[in-house]
Amino acid sequence: MDTDFDEETPFSTTPSAAIAASSSSSSKHHTFNFETAVNLPKFNHSRTRRISKSIYIVLIKAKINLLLPFGPLAIFLHYTTTAKHVWVFFFALLGIAPLAERLGYATEQLAFYTGPTVGGLLNATFGNATEMIISIYALKSDMIRVVQQSLLGSILSNMLLVLGCAFFTGGIVHYKKLQVFNKAAAVVNSGLLLMAVMGILFPAVLHFTHSEVHLGKSVLSLSRFSSCIMLLAYASYLFFQLRSQQNFYSPVDQEGDTSENSDEEEELELSQCEAIIWLAILTAWVSVLSGYLVDAIEGASESLNMSVAFISVILLPIVGNAAEHASAIMFAVKDKLDITIGVAVGSSTQISMFVIPFCVVVGWCMGKEMDLNFQLFETATLFITVLVVAFMMQEGTSNYFKGLMLILCYLIVAASFFVHVDPKSGDD
Repeated sequence: MDTDFDEETPFSTTPSAAIAASSSSSSKHHTFNFETAVNLPKFNHSRTRRISKSIYIVLIKAKINLLLPFGPLAIFLHYTTTAKHVWVFFFALLGIAPLAERLGYATEQLAFYTGPTVGGLLNATFGNATEMIISIYALKSDMIRVVQQSLLGSILSNMLLVLGCAFFTGGIVHYKKLQVFNKAAAVVNSGLLLMAVMGILFPAVLHFTHSEVHLGKSVLSLSRFSSCIMLLAYASYLFFQLRSQQNFYSPVDQEGDTSENSDEEEELELSQCEAIIWLAILTAWVSVLSGYLVDAIEGASESLNMSVAFISVILLPIVGNAAEHASAIMFAVKDKLDITIGVAVGSSTQISMFVIPFCVVVGWCMGKEMDLNFQLFETATLFITVLVVAFMMQEGTSNYFKGLMLILCYLIVAASFFVHVDPKSGDD
């Protein structure tokens, strides 16, 4: 008995030892539940931190996001004031600018997961999402001329202002060397742009020469037929680019691929799921603001004593092309002119060969008489612009002087539309 008592005394007489023994035995039985209870808050904390980081990167980090509050302010003014259309218009315009840039950023993040070819296509598509949304809202409001002129202005802005600024800044930064790009890809884009000019030119010529078989109907029928052909041509171009000629758009200079890839890895900030979610959120917010913007265009035109043509061709596209403008200049400074050409000229190609015909087909489905008759002044401007840019790109090289010439050409176009009055319907 003494021996047994002596063996049990350490456990019964020392409380610390008893507590240690009981805690060790209980930990053996409850190890799994304890770890689960500890890991669950950690998981929630890391998930919350990632969401907050994503919000910071997309909505706070970029300096242009300082313009984001102008969007809700435009909506507030729309419902609280009656005669202040000009403020609603400008605040909505300023509110859309950072959204367009953030759309481009989210698309670039998604492009890291899809590869360069599909990524370039996504960049051009979501880069033009702002123009498409504004056009559809204007089409629903029977503002067909606003649709035509805003899309025309997007083409002119991309080909003259965006490409010109990219060539100019790239030429200044790399003034000691000649910047080169893939000439074959530029020639294909120029050919598609000339085809788009052909599709837009013939309905205008048919109308103004009074040579229609059925007066007032032939132009609309020709426009719808040409739009279907242009959509088919653009689909063939996508197949050509994505499937049959995947190496056709490979950059001319492949030096320093390793360093460029490491730079791209460092720039990857969003996951694929986050990029898709932000694309959906930003597109929805752009569509909301576009409705208020379109409603305020005519009131702003009267208040500012400025033609709707100038607002549609010059002001709207500058905001809509904010993403392309920033991306094209950034890649030109990094001496990646092939991506610059893809962003600026590729975006113009997509608008002329896809967005414009798409709007004609959508108008057809909506019962709107949207056609390709852009009037003689606008058609002539587009034709000369495509020729100028095609000549600038035919050598496959760029410098700051070419960029300066393109910028000056855009200033001439802007001045022309500032003094241009859109003819009344029915005027020839």
